[in-house]
Amino acid sequence: MDIEAHMAIARRIEASMQKCEPTDYEMIIEAAMLAGTNWLNILLHKLGTTPSQQDVFHSYLLTVNEFRRLAVAAEKPLAALVAIEDSRPPFVRGNHAGGEAAAERALAQLALIRASALGAT
Repeated sequence: MDIEAHMAIARRIEASMQKCEPTDYEMIIEAAMLAGTNWLNILLHKLGTTPSQQDVFHSYLLTVNEFRRLAVAAEKPLAALVAIEDSRPPFVRGNHAGGEAAAERALAQLALIRASALGAT
C-alpha cells in the first residue's frame, strides 16, 4: 500500500478513536495498534526500508531477521508498536485490571510512531 493510503487509513482510525471514552480501552488499544501499524508502514516506506507492496501487519508475524532489519531502521517506532501489541492479550482479550491506563500508554506509543512517520523525509 502506498504512503497516502496508509495515511488516510491512520487518520480515519484516529478520528474514530476520538469517539471513545476512557472506559472503551479495548477499542482504544485495538485502534492504536491499527493506526500505529499504518504510521509505521509510512515511516518504513519513507525511509526506503520496505517497498509499498511490502507492509508490516503485526510485529510478531515478522521473522527474527526481518524484525532485526526493521529495528535498525526504526528501533523506537517498532518497539512502540510491539508495546501496543503486547497490551492486547491482557487488556483486550483478557480481563486484567488497569485497562484505562494501558490505553493511555497505547496512545502515547501511537503518538511516538506517528511523530516518527511525520518527521521522516
